[in-house]
Amino acid sequence: MKERLDLWSGDNNVLGWISRQGKIKGLNLVDFNSPQHLEGLTVKEIKSALENVSLKTGAVCTRFNEDFLCGAFTNPEQKKRKAAIELVLNAGEWANDLGARELVVWSAFDGYDYSLQADYQMMWNQCTEAFRIVCDSFPNLKVSLEPKPTEPRRFFIHNTTGTAMLMVRDVDRENMGLTLDFGHCLMASENPGQSVALVGQEGKLFGVQLNDGFVKPGCEDGLALGTVHPLMTLEFIYWVQRFDYRGHIYFDTFPKNEDPVREAEYNIRRFCKWWEQASYLNEKGIKKMLCNEDTMGILELLEDL
Repeated sequence: MKERLDLWSGDNNVLGWISRQGKIKGLNLVDFNSPQHLEGLTVKEIKSALENVSLKTGAVCTRFNEDFLCGAFTNPEQKKRKAAIELVLNAGEWANDLGARELVVWSAFDGYDYSLQADYQMMWNQCTEAFRIVCDSFPNLKVSLEPKPTEPRRFFIHNTTGTAMLMVRDVDRENMGLTLDFGHCLMASENPGQSVALVGQEGKLFGVQLNDGFVKPGCEDGLALGTVHPLMTLEFIYWVQRFDYRGHIYFDTFPKNEDPVREAEYNIRRFCKWWEQASYLNEKGIKKMLCNEDTMGILELLEDL
C-alpha cells in the first residue's frame, strides 16, 4: 500500500496503509509484519484503524531484521538466537492482542551460502527447539513456518515443503504447521498443488499465500495471481478446497508500478472465480479422473470452464 502514492492522498504510514486497504473491494483481513509494521504503535491505534474501515487482523508475520544476517534461530551466537526467539514471542503477543489466529515465521536468515559452512544437524536442532518454545508459549495460536528455498540465503535449512514438513513432525506440537507460498513452491521447483496435498493430508496447512512469477533462480517476482501459471493456480486452489482449508487467503504480491488497490481487487476476483471453478471440477468427478490419470478427460472438462 506504500506504492503508487500518486494515486493516494492519505498518510504514507502503517495507519494510512490500513486506511487505503479499506478501499479494496472484497478484502476482510490484514496481515502485519512484526516488528516493522507495529513498532511505535499501540494495539488501540491498530485496532481503531482497522475498525474504521471494517477490517480485522488475519495473521502476524515475523520479519527478522539485519541484526540476524548470520541466522535467527540458527545464529552461531547464543545471545542472538535468544533475541530471535524473543522477537517471535513479541510477534505472538501482538497476534493475541490483535485477535489474529496465526503467527507466521519466515526464517529469512536461517540457512547458509557455502559448502562446508554450516553444521546442518545443529541448525536443524536449533530451529526445532526454538519452534517448540514458541508453540508452547502460545498454545492458542497456529504457529506456522513459511518455507522458502533461497533468497536472501542461498539455501534455507528448511528449503522445500517436504523438508519443512519433516521439521513440523520433529517439533511435534499440535499448533505447529506450515504456511505455503505459491511462489516459494515454484522457486523450489515444486508443483504447488502437490505441496498442498503433502501438507493437507497431515492436517498441517495453516496458511496460504498466493502470487505468481517467472521464477528465475533466486528471484521472487510477486506477480498478480495466475498471470504466469494459471493452470497450476487452479490446481493449487482445488487442493486447498479438497482439504477443507479454513484459514484465510493472503496475496503476497509486489505491485510496484501498478495501482495496488486495483491489483488486490484483481487477485480477489480471480481467486473467487477459480474457487468456483474448482468446485465445478469436483462436482464433475475430477477426483475419480485424477485417480485414473484420465488426462484427456480432464483437459476436455477444463474446456467447459
